[in-house]
Amino acid sequence: MDSVDAVFVPPAAAWMPVSRKLATARRITLSLGYILVAVGGGVIAWSPLPRWWLVGYLIAAVVVYVWAWWVIGRRVAAYGYAERADDLIVVSGILVRRLVIVPYGRMQMVDLRAGPIDRWLGIATVQLHTAAATTDAAIPGLTPLEAAALRDRLAARGEARSAGL
Repeated sequence: MDSVDAVFVPPAAAWMPVSRKLATARRITLSLGYILVAVGGGVIAWSPLPRWWLVGYLIAAVVVYVWAWWVIGRRVAAYGYAERADDLIVVSGILVRRLVIVPYGRMQMVDLRAGPIDRWLGIATVQLHTAAATTDAAIPGLTPLEAAALRDRLAARGEARSAGL
């Protein structure tokens, strides 16, 4: 491991991965989006274009779908967070790695949300908001109990740290 990758290694003791259900939710969303791709294939099939257009379109669609399915699994596996004494670390990304450190005293709001697919699968997202938009962080794929407990802990730590401001 070279020095650049070492910066993104999470602290081993307190590292929390997100639920694998997040991959399922994102793959369902991908599959629903591919309904539009199927409609596009139907348009090509009924158009006067040569059949090789349809064959090329279908091959490209399948290749992109399989690749996106695989990438979703890798991206979810790369997501995680760690609560430390003074801040929260969130790591994400596979091609472009991102490490966000949010000091508890800088948090302005902790948001909890879940869309219809997330609710169906039993997961939620904790969104942290700070004064600087670049330090906002989201932790998707948490169970509702885990998300609510994290929200409450972060809100309490944020209040305690910002009380002197």
